[in-house]
Amino acid sequence: MVNTYRPVHRAALLAGAATLLSLLTACGGGGAGDAATAPSTLPGTAAPATSGVTSATPSVPPSAGPTSPAPSSPPTASPAAGSRCHTSELEAVLGRNDPGAGQENFPVILTNTSSRTCTVHGYPGAAFVDAAGKQLGPDPERSPGTPTTVRLAPGHSAWSGITFANPKISGARTANPDALLVTPPDEREPLKVSWSAGEVPVSGNESTVFLTVLDQGPGA
Repeated sequence: MVNTYRPVHRAALLAGAATLLSLLTACGGGGAGDAATAPSTLPGTAAPATSGVTSATPSVPPSAGPTSPAPSSPPTASPAAGSRCHTSELEAVLGRNDPGAGQENFPVILTNTSSRTCTVHGYPGAAFVDAAGKQLGPDPERSPGTPTTVRLAPGHSAWSGITFANPKISGARTANPDALLVTPPDEREPLKVSWSAGEVPVSGNESTVFLTVLDQGPGA
């Protein structure tokens, strides 16, 4: 009789506990949504993990790799030796006349007065002008020739010939210039050379003035 009592009593207690738990859940639930969001936890068990909670460990951005140094600006180039001679680096003078066969032949000499080596190539420009700076006659024409690059070290020179028919022989109309303007190749500013060699043809018969290509000159 004693052995059959304890199991029956234990079963009754378990059934009563289940009924009580069911009643408590029905009274305090407040709806199915509350049961889903706040599940009950029996004593002695671990609470379930809450979904949507981010980890406390900060995320590490992916490595961008080694940083390349910013490209530096290219150094400013200094004028290269052997580049074109500019007007400000040259001096022009008129050489002595070397007449022959009814022609007047004057060398126009360009000298490098700078401290660097520079070059001239081709033909200079030229024009006769009066004291007021007005041009006398048309621009000279170029005599046939093969242009070459002439390197001018400091103090060295190149020359171009300016030639025309003697007006007393040709009968051309003449003028007496005050100066000859000489423009180095590829430059715009001329050099002024005093002219004291007398009359030059400006129009009429055989009045064309010619220039020769630049070549190595005195002091080269």
